[in-house]
Amino acid sequence: MIHNDNLFAQRRLRTLWAFVAAAPLVAGCGGGGSSDATAAAPTPVQAPASSPATAPATGELSTCGLSNFSTRILQRINQLRASGANCGSSGQFAPAPAVAWNALLTQAADGHSQDMAAQNYFDHTSRDGRTFSQRIDATGYAWSTAGENIAAGYASVDAVMDGWTRSPGHCANLMNQNFTEIGVACVPGNSSTMYSNYWTMDLARPL
Repeated sequence: MIHNDNLFAQRRLRTLWAFVAAAPLVAGCGGGGSSDATAAAPTPVQAPASSPATAPATGELSTCGLSNFSTRILQRINQLRASGANCGSSGQFAPAPAVAWNALLTQAADGHSQDMAAQNYFDHTSRDGRTFSQRIDATGYAWSTAGENIAAGYASVDAVMDGWTRSPGHCANLMNQNFTEIGVACVPGNSSTMYSNYWTMDLARPL
């Protein structure tokens, strides 16, 4: 099911992208409403050679036990950004500069994934009412532009990146030239949660 704030994929494979916020205003990154869609099978992607933008990052937190977590995420997003992308209804994007890993954005992402897993929900708005921008603020990260992608049920970095890339709103966040840093976390669910894991990617540009 896709929910255009946005849910993408099957019942157990869902993603949601947040509105992009530009301090002090918040602008919509797409429309509202909902529709149904089915996710295609993930396509393996050849990892590019290591570079400063794809070197192992410090500041990893929850990774769902996946090896080379930050390295592979940076490889995938920066490979996409270097190539440019057709993000469907969100438009065609020219190549964008590489993003870097940020420990504070990872802290914000980790906190939200932990909360979704602990309280068995899937939304950008925390159960205590906080938005993604407020969660980023709480880490002390001073930002000029910020956004968020979330996902649930994806078993690997490649699978979740494929899902986000195929979804127009998520793809637009991945390709947004205003974003220069990211933080990502994946927290396992349990036998009582709706999904097997909960992913959060926070993207931003510092002040």
